[in-house]
Amino acid sequence: MPNFTDVTEFILLGLTSHPELQLLFFVVFLMVYIVTLVGNIGMIILIRISPQLSSPMYFFLGHLSFADVWFSSNVTPKMLENLVSAVKTISYSGCIVQCFFFIAFVHVEVFILAVMAFDRYMAIGNPLLCSSRMPRTVCVKLISFPHIYGFFISLISTLWTHGLYFCGNIEINHFYCADPALLKMACAGTFVKEYTMRTLAGLNFSYSLLVIVVSYVFILIAIVKMRSAEGRKKAFSTCGSHLTAVTIFYGTLFFMYLRSPTEESVEQGKMVAVFYTTVIPMLNPMIYSLRNKDVKEAMTKAINYKKIYN
Repeated sequence: MPNFTDVTEFILLGLTSHPELQLLFFVVFLMVYIVTLVGNIGMIILIRISPQLSSPMYFFLGHLSFADVWFSSNVTPKMLENLVSAVKTISYSGCIVQCFFFIAFVHVEVFILAVMAFDRYMAIGNPLLCSSRMPRTVCVKLISFPHIYGFFISLISTLWTHGLYFCGNIEINHFYCADPALLKMACAGTFVKEYTMRTLAGLNFSYSLLVIVVSYVFILIAIVKMRSAEGRKKAFSTCGSHLTAVTIFYGTLFFMYLRSPTEESVEQGKMVAVFYTTVIPMLNPMIYSLRNKDVKEAMTKAINYKKIYN
């Protein structure tokens, strides 16, 4: 009964076995991936070069875009390769690396979203004290936690994946090395892995979501106390983008990871995984740019500046 280290490669069954759909999916997800890279890298560059985007909110937004680039790039290129390749395999080391970075950047994103919620509370609830309480050194410390903690949790989870036994079964019913799909195909060693996966996912997602909920409770109290209708409108506008991103991301993650792996849940999980591995990283820069006046003004200035000097 070979364990995970005895397996040299896996077969990724992918999204569909219909050849006529594979080319269509390739074109669609290639375009999505290009838009994701252009949007997020463009957001990072815009935040770096625009003085009006120097507040903590945009500092954290830049790191969210950085995480989105890595999150999407960890999965999408291999998915695109398998859509047009006759041999849909991934090596053992590639599977381990994909599992590690996927879990790491999921946790990085959820805690960055929590940090951004806290920053919104500081900006709306204590606007006069925000700059003194959130200097760049504090921002660096806050953004360091998601990365350090996310990679630490990922290391633990990936080590438990190493303990799974597959009994010769090397077909993964997914388009990337996902924990639920690996658990479904494993024949032994699944209890500890499934228990730790659901426990860590439940605790970390719930804890980060609790930070967001508590922050927005205080934000709502601060908005209610505002006398200016214009101030309330601006506060709701700045929070709307973040709430949209939180709702989409957390909703798909809870649906994916807090259920027991069954054949039906794995099939449903593939559809959900497409959404949060490819679509959400593409949507985030659009959500924050289209709903944010400062970002649109900075983008306009950058475009006009380029036209002048060309």
